Amino acid sequence: MPRAAETFPQAPPLHSSLAVAFPDPTLGSPFPGRFMPDKPRTYSLPSRRFTRWLAEPGHDVPDDVRVALIGNLYGTLPIFLGGVGNSIAVASLITVRNPKPWFLTWCAFEIAVCLTRLVVLLAAQRAAERGRPTPTDLSLVLALVWAGSLGFGGFISLTSGDWVAATLSCLSAAAMMGGTCFRNFAAPRLTGGMIAMTLGPIALGAAMSGEPILLVTFVQIPIYLATMAAAAYRLNGMMIATMRAERENGFRALHDGLTGLVNRAGLTAAMERALRAPGEEMTPVGLLYLDLDDFKAVNDGHGHAVGDRLLQMVADRVRDEIGPRDTAARIGGDEFVVLCPERTRGELVALSERLIARLSEPYAFDHERAIIGASVGLALSAVHGRDPAGLLHAADQALYRSKSLGKARCTIAPRPAREGGCAEEGRFGRLSA
Repeated sequence: MPRAAETFPQAPPLHSSLAVAFPDPTLGSPFPGRFMPDKPRTYSLPSRRFTRWLAEPGHDVPDDVRVALIGNLYGTLPIFLGGVGNSIAVASLITVRNPKPWFLTWCAFEIAVCLTRLVVLLAAQRAAERGRPTPTDLSLVLALVWAGSLGFGGFISLTSGDWVAATLSCLSAAAMMGGTCFRNFAAPRLTGGMIAMTLGPIALGAAMSGEPILLVTFVQIPIYLATMAAAAYRLNGMMIATMRAERENGFRALHDGLTGLVNRAGLTAAMERALRAPGEEMTPVGLLYLDLDDFKAVNDGHGHAVGDRLLQMVADRVRDEIGPRDTAARIGGDEFVVLCPERTRGELVALSERLIARLSEPYAFDHERAIIGASVGLALSAVHGRDPAGLLHAADQALYRSKSLGKARCTIAPRPAREGGCAEEGRFGRLSA
């Protein structure tokens, strides 16, 4: 079959349902990668005005990338436990050393905030795995509250005159903020807010400590805040660029560059999922293998540009006729495949008839008009098995039979020889060539 010259379109934007699930990779979804894994949890985007502002990654960031960034903010349980475990341990040690009301209050508050954050994280992970809305707004607010608790601990330690406690609390706060910068750069504003909530009270405590030399913190901390916020924005930009590149490359890997339909690799993935997924063993699956009749004459007679445009118009018509659960693919030249789960034999035959009729309608170009046809081979999982290669082969053999019998028709692949079956043919009228 002739293969026209191809150009690669840009991956289309993906839409959010909030919570936004990562759609099927064969439908233009995010794809495997460091930041966008195969089966990621689905976290909701923030819904409140303040938290949306707080987590805003930048302008023109697609919704699927925003969801992946929110997932990075939740992080992993071991890292989270390491951070809150350290802050609780420091607060407890300082309180044991100074069992005064302010320290007792701080310690109790720190433990309460950390445990609440843990409960929210676990609840969010369970909800995300099940595709339910997650408490993202609460999680973001609690992150700021926790940062403020660290700052309050540093403040009361500095103003207490206990320099052991002050050293311990300030070192812990600095370590936590360093980790925050490199863990939360998916949301630079959140990063800056957490730094300010932690180091701001510490700078105030240093000013109130009675040690003039500590006034230098009023110079150090703004510089630190500015540089770390700038680093967070830079890392955020690099992360988004990487996600966009993965998104584009994943789309191109699974889609035909000319028509935007699923390509052979994407079709294989869709067939594996439809035919071999757990719990799908009894789901009927049909496969329509289409080949355009007389496309070569149009492509050779009018040029590859017209041929390319004709293939795109064919793809548009196929999209219009198939259902939302069907997958249309162009697997090379003028060959197309439609994968149809949960359709009866009668529905598959009717769809084949519609496709043959629709694809035979004239195609109008700027100053050209073309008429082609289509032949279809049909295979059914209930008859030909659930092996993807075997089902495709059966449909291909049925297509060959349609072409040899005069084109512009659909042939249902015969039952395997061991079952004593024979070919069944459907003729839907001779179309203009």
